[in-house]
Amino acid sequence: MSRRAVNPSRRLADNGSLPLSGALHQKPRTSPLLPIGLVVLGAFLLIAYSYGGLGGFGGARDVSRIGEDVSCTSEVIQAIPFLKKAYGDSMQKVLHVGPETCSVVSKLLKEEGIEAWGIEPYDLEDPDSSCKSLVRKGVVRVADIKFPLPYRPKSFSLVLVSDALDYLSPKYLNKTLPDLARVSSDGLVIFAGYPGQQRAKASELSKFGKPAKLRSSTWWIRYFVQTSLEENEAAAKKFEQAVNKRSYKPSCQVFHLSSSQ
Repeated sequence: MSRRAVNPSRRLADNGSLPLSGALHQKPRTSPLLPIGLVVLGAFLLIAYSYGGLGGFGGARDVSRIGEDVSCTSEVIQAIPFLKKAYGDSMQKVLHVGPETCSVVSKLLKEEGIEAWGIEPYDLEDPDSSCKSLVRKGVVRVADIKFPLPYRPKSFSLVLVSDALDYLSPKYLNKTLPDLARVSSDGLVIFAGYPGQQRAKASELSKFGKPAKLRSSTWWIRYFVQTSLEENEAAAKKFEQAVNKRSYKPSCQVFHLSSSQ
């Protein structure tokens, strides 16, 4: 459930009414301009608050983070400029794994110097002509990620994963994560939901099979250590610097992992 932001103008108006009420007890007759002035001041503060909270790029991200329906696949698309700054030449051959992968692959292919492929872990529902074309060309494949991916080791420089691992139990994560790292030469980036977010609506459960298991960053970090997956500290630092320059706050957790050697 979304939290309702406190309206500072109302708070100021309520606090401002205390001395005014005391003055009314002493002087029944007050100037009519005073209440009008308070209304104008309250309206001004309300406009300023709204602009400051939603006008900036970071403010919009905070709102989406606590929303009921958040897509980490959409987050990948927004993060592409920052990923390019963090990974540089490692963005030459990219594999995206997750639902709606056609949209991510199409966006990546529009970027100069990037070759992109996609794995759709669930059945495609009503794909558009562009997505059908990517599937016919073999650029996008429908595959169950609980089984080994149909690629040789280090087939891609970078692997991006979104809205896929949240639906896997640790039993399958133990197989899937190392396999994702296997097909990457320079790194693995995981976009995972925050606890409390709604990942799949009731109407979509038939597609995903089960509700998402949203884990905390502490859980993920502990799991990475247990599976011998190390953080890509250099890429993580560059990514953080890039997003901070734009005051961008991802609505999903982002983990940068080194590929297996």
